[in-house]
Amino acid sequence: MTTLENGDMNTFGPELPAMFDGMKLAAVATILYVIVRCLNLKSTTEPPGITYQDTPLSRYLLKSCPLLTKEYIPPLLWGKSGHLQTALYGKMGRVNTPSPCGVRKFLSMPDGATATFDLFEALGDHSTGDDITMVICPGIGNHSEKNYIRTFVDHSQRQGYRCAVLNHLGALPNMDLTSPRMFTYGCTWEYAAMVSYVKEAFPQTALVVVGFSLGGNIVCKFLGENRSNQDRVLCCVSVCQGYNALRAQETFLQWDQCRRLYNFVLADNMKKLILSHRSSLLGLNSSNIGDADLGRLYAATSLMQIDDSIMRKFHGYSSLKEYYEQESCVHYIHNVTVPLLLVNSADDPLVHQSLLAIPRTLAEKMPNVIFALTQHGGHLGFFEGAVLFPQPLTWIDKFIVEYTDAICHWEKDQPACQKSSHQDLNSYLQRTGVTLTG
Repeated sequence: MTTLENGDMNTFGPELPAMFDGMKLAAVATILYVIVRCLNLKSTTEPPGITYQDTPLSRYLLKSCPLLTKEYIPPLLWGKSGHLQTALYGKMGRVNTPSPCGVRKFLSMPDGATATFDLFEALGDHSTGDDITMVICPGIGNHSEKNYIRTFVDHSQRQGYRCAVLNHLGALPNMDLTSPRMFTYGCTWEYAAMVSYVKEAFPQTALVVVGFSLGGNIVCKFLGENRSNQDRVLCCVSVCQGYNALRAQETFLQWDQCRRLYNFVLADNMKKLILSHRSSLLGLNSSNIGDADLGRLYAATSLMQIDDSIMRKFHGYSSLKEYYEQESCVHYIHNVTVPLLLVNSADDPLVHQSLLAIPRTLAEKMPNVIFALTQHGGHLGFFEGAVLFPQPLTWIDKFIVEYTDAICHWEKDQPACQKSSHQDLNSYLQRTGVTLTG
C-alpha cells in the first residue's frame, strides 16, 4: 500500500483551488467570446454601401446627403446585432416617442371597404418654400399610431413636410371592416385613394412617396403600375422591403438567422389580427372566406400558410404563386422613372441576402435608382447612440428627410436638368426594355 507523507498532501492541497480558478477563467472567457460573437462587437462601422450610376443627380446627391457617405454608428454594446435592433424595434418601435397631432380621414372604396389615413400638417415652412407632402405607407399590420411612424412624422413635420399616413385596412384597433377583405402584401387600392385625395385637396403640393417594409413593396408597385401614378411625385424611398414575395416566403421557412422563428412570431401576430375581424370576414356578403379557411388559419404556423388560406382569397387569386407574383413590386418597379432610393440592412434577419440582388441589379441598370445597404440596422431598427441607450431619432429618420430635402432642392434649382434627366430615362426604358426577373 502506498502512503503519502504530510508534506506530499500539503503540496496537492493548493493545486485544486488553482485548477478550479482556471476552469472559472475558461468559462468566463467562453461566455465573453459568445457575447462578442452574438453581439457582433468586432464588426466595424462603415458608410452605407451604395450602388448607383454616375449621373448629374447622383453626383449632386452624394454632395448634398452626408449620410450617404458617412459611417452609420449604432449603439456600441448591442447595436451591431441585427437581431437586437429588430427586437427593440418590434418591442418599442422608438424611444421617447412624440405625439404628432393629425386629422383622420375616411374614404369609401368601390367595393364597400372604408380606407382611413391620418393627415399631419407641417410645423413650419420647407427649406425650398414649396408645399410638399409625404405620402407614407407603414409596414405589415401597421398604422399611423405606431411609434416608429409617429417619430418619423414628427421629424418630417418639423422639416416642413405635410404627412399623410395610410392605416392598413383592418390594422387600426377598434375599427371594424366594412367589406370582407383586409390589407394584403401588394394591394395598392387604399394607398392610391389616399394619394388621390391629397392631390385633389392640395392642388399645389408635390409628393414624396415613402414605404416601410411591406409598405415599400406597395409604394413601388403603385408607382410602377401606371405612369400617371408618378405625376407630381418628386421621389420615392423604400426601406427594408423584400421585393419578391415568392422568394422571400421561401427563405422565411429556413432556420438560418432564426428566420423561421421570426416567421412564426409574425404569423401569430397576423393570425390575431385576422381573427379580431372574424365576424366581419364571415358575416359580410360576397366573402370568399369560410369556416374551413378559418380552421386552417388556427393551425397556421407561417405567413405562407396564412396567405394561402386567407389573404389570397380577398382578391380571388387561384393559387399562392399567382398571389405572390401579382402582388410583388419586382414586376413593376422597373417602370418607376422618378428618383428612387432603396434602403436595406445587411444584418436584417427578415430579408435574405439573395433578395438584395434585386435592388442592386436595378441600381446598376437604372440611372434614377440608388441602392444603399447599411452594415447594421436590423429590420427597421437603425438606432443610433453612444454605448447603451439609443437616441429618440434614428439614422433612417434623418436619412430619408436628408435625401428628400436634396431632391426637393434639385427639382427647384435645376428644373431643366431634372426634366432632361426624366426624358432621357424614359427614352432609355423604351430603347432597352429593361426588366427584372426577380
